[in-house]
Amino acid sequence: MIAPLSPLAFDTLASLLKSRSGLIIGMDKLYLLETRLAAIIKREKLNDMNALAERLRRPGSDALARDVVEAMTTNESFFFRDEKPFLHFRTQALPRLVAARPPGSTIRVWSAASSSGQEAYSLAMIVAESAAVLGGRKIEIVGTDIARDQLARARDGLYSQFEVQRGLPVQMLMRYFRKDDTNWRIADTIRTMAQFREFNLLSDLRPLGRFDIVFCRNVLIYFDQPTKARVLGAIAGIMAPDGLLYLGGAETVLGITAKFAPMPNERGVYAVAATGSATASARLANVG
Repeated sequence: MIAPLSPLAFDTLASLLKSRSGLIIGMDKLYLLETRLAAIIKREKLNDMNALAERLRRPGSDALARDVVEAMTTNESFFFRDEKPFLHFRTQALPRLVAARPPGSTIRVWSAASSSGQEAYSLAMIVAESAAVLGGRKIEIVGTDIARDQLARARDGLYSQFEVQRGLPVQMLMRYFRKDDTNWRIADTIRTMAQFREFNLLSDLRPLGRFDIVFCRNVLIYFDQPTKARVLGAIAGIMAPDGLLYLGGAETVLGITAKFAPMPNERGVYAVAATGSATASARLANVG
């Protein structure tokens, strides 16, 4: 019979996840721990999560700790998820930035917590179809995640039949993918448009450089308020003054930070706020 999770074991796991990834796990998410860590417990030939937590408390357990964090932070991803942010990116954000940037300049887009790459590649396909309006401007897409296995999948660009059926228009499937046995491989012309890097959102973001557009969707929901404020502040610090931030439908900056202001009549789209609320409001009124 498997022993129930002890308070010490739970604290060990919860503290590890919060410090390494910002993920907040309460006792109500015990089922999530059990489900996602089962494979590691089996691989390590441990009896249960109590034994796993005890192993994590030993010196030299950093590799195991990384595996636990990756297992718990791997999020579901699919092409053109929620659709509206990608429509806004294509019809409003790109044209606005093209108008504001001289020919020959580079517009940088960040897909934070990019998982297996579907978001970054969705953006790349939009860019490919918008080539005529770019006027010689280059679009650089950077995807980051802390899960090495997901980054490897993203770089490989190979997706199952199930994955390409979730949100990907059939015409884009035919245009930008080729059949590879029972799977689908994204075309090199799209794959080379996105680069993927191992990076932790809780780290110093400045080495990533400056971005014009940031997609950080369905990530903040796992953080507590202080961590959300810290991450949003750090993101604002590496964005262009006229940059745009896209959050998930259940996420907001309101009541968390004054670094961003909501775009009028848009859900989940935020502009970098100017100094002073009055200045920000005036500038936002002229956007779009």
